[in-house]
Amino acid sequence: MAQASPKTKISSPPPAPGSFAALLEESYGTRDSLEGTVLKGRVITVENDMVLIDVGLKSEGRVPLKEFSVPGQPAELKAGDTVEVFLERMEDKNGDAVLSREKAKREESWTLLEKSFNEQARVIGVIFGRVKGGFTVDLNGAVAFLPGSQVDIRPVRDISPLMGTPQPFQILKMDRSRGNIVVSRRAVLEESRAEARTELVANLKEGQILQGVVKNITDYGAFVDLGGVDGLLHVTDIAWRRINRPSEALTIGQAVTVQVIRFNAETQRISLGMKQLESDPWEGVVAKYPVGGKLRGRVTNITDYGAFVELEPGIEGLVHVSEMSWTKKNVHPGKIVSTSQEVEVMVLDVDSNKRRISLGLKQCTENPWTIFVEKFPKDTLLEGEIKNITEFGLFVGLPGDIDGMVHMSDIDWNKTGEEAIAEYKKGDHVKVKVLDVDVEKERISLGIKQLHGTGPDPSKQPADAGKTPSVKKGDVLTVTVSAITDGGLEVTLEDGQSGFIKKNDLARERSEARTDRFAAGQKLEAKVVQVSGRQVSLSIKAREQDEDKAAIAAYGGSSDAGASLGDILGAAIKRARTAEPAEEEAEEEKPKAKKASKAKAVEGDDGEEKPKSKKASKEKA
Repeated sequence: MAQASPKTKISSPPPAPGSFAALLEESYGTRDSLEGTVLKGRVITVENDMVLIDVGLKSEGRVPLKEFSVPGQPAELKAGDTVEVFLERMEDKNGDAVLSREKAKREESWTLLEKSFNEQARVIGVIFGRVKGGFTVDLNGAVAFLPGSQVDIRPVRDISPLMGTPQPFQILKMDRSRGNIVVSRRAVLEESRAEARTELVANLKEGQILQGVVKNITDYGAFVDLGGVDGLLHVTDIAWRRINRPSEALTIGQAVTVQVIRFNAETQRISLGMKQLESDPWEGVVAKYPVGGKLRGRVTNITDYGAFVELEPGIEGLVHVSEMSWTKKNVHPGKIVSTSQEVEVMVLDVDSNKRRISLGLKQCTENPWTIFVEKFPKDTLLEGEIKNITEFGLFVGLPGDIDGMVHMSDIDWNKTGEEAIAEYKKGDHVKVKVLDVDVEKERISLGIKQLHGTGPDPSKQPADAGKTPSVKKGDVLTVTVSAITDGGLEVTLEDGQSGFIKKNDLARERSEARTDRFAAGQKLEAKVVQVSGRQVSLSIKAREQDEDKAAIAAYGGSSDAGASLGDILGAAIKRARTAEPAEEEAEEEKPKAKKASKAKAVEGDDGEEKPKSKKASKEKA
């Protein structure tokens, strides 16, 4: 079977010049080549809001006047002006050319923008509208999208000042086929910021005064943008006055003037200050606030140990808790004064070097102890409520909101202190006599037994009450436990006298000073520590301490009152170690002495060597 020959395309010959076919092809070829291009045209006339333009075609075209205007400005166009327009179609249904000025500008702009995008160059644009997620930017005819995150380095709440103003932008992405352009103003600012940062750091030095903007606020200070680099403004350097939180004096976005306090070139850490630009209020503070002067101030802070009072902005003094009240001793300062309260204080001490001022609050009121001694001198009889009972006496409330103490020995002439205290309870009202007032130490001594004469009642004394006690201070006695109380042991001496051993005197070790270790009828050895009338006070603790001293002295140690068994052993070990070398030396000398003795025996008394044996003696003969 013969194969079929391939089909051959037969091309028709070109039309003859000047023929209808040639003219028709020329006309359609021109149409295909001009449509979609930018042409230059001449303005024929401006009618109302339309512009009639001749671009050299069979018919003119009309373009809206607003397409020739710049955003925010009216169009300035007149007959005879030459303009560039985009030819969309050769003619419409009315036979007019379809022209567009906007598309002409867009085509021109796209060409320039593509060049800038490839060269990563900046472009100038104008923000003219707001859309979802960002803003629209006019890039000389081409519309671009500016995301909200790309407007500035920091979030911008109000963009109104930026709209309508030509600004540089960086093209991040563009797609001509889709007509999509994304730009960034932030990229331009960051690049400029990096350049400014390098220049700023290179010229930065301590003491330099700069302008900045508060970028962020924390609990300990604020970060200030100095134009490419951030510095820390610590809360203590914002102002001379006390500022608890930086937000009290600063706000984000606030423009501030600061001074460079410290600058570390290696870490590029910058410490800033604002108060350093103001005069130091502590200069001349000694003359301004003399000791003893009274003035008014505002409480700014309250602590467990006192309250701080602001005398003027930047100057604060401390009222210690001990200087707040004459009578309220163990009370928190917050129960006496409150924050922001205005108070009168007295200057007690000024230390300008340490920037400290000691103030007193109670000194501005009358001293109740002075008032008391003036109103109630010695031997005055009073009545008061028992505020507290301790192991050594009664505290009685007195006029002026102060307390006085009745010592256990001043309660009753005939009873021991422990027995007398047991008859009273908190809240009882008692009559007392003023025995002594110490204004400096703020102490008032009271007495109850002094209300009933000047001595014990003889009818209530034992038969031997008039006898002189048979013991004296320092004696070590064997006593018998007669009764056990919460405060100690009541004991009976060998001669029948009564004595008492306080609880803290029952043993040297605190853990052993317990009354439950003893029983009634038990015999003890104790040392007499005090003899007052018929009352004898004894101490087991003192006897044990004396025994330790004697033991330490026996070993050549210290006899201090604080010596313990460890001191005794230490002294013994010391003596033993001192004796060891002498004994060792004596042992070493024994062989030497024995050898020397033998040698001397051989030589004889006259120095001649004696025969070592009988044989040697015969040979000599």
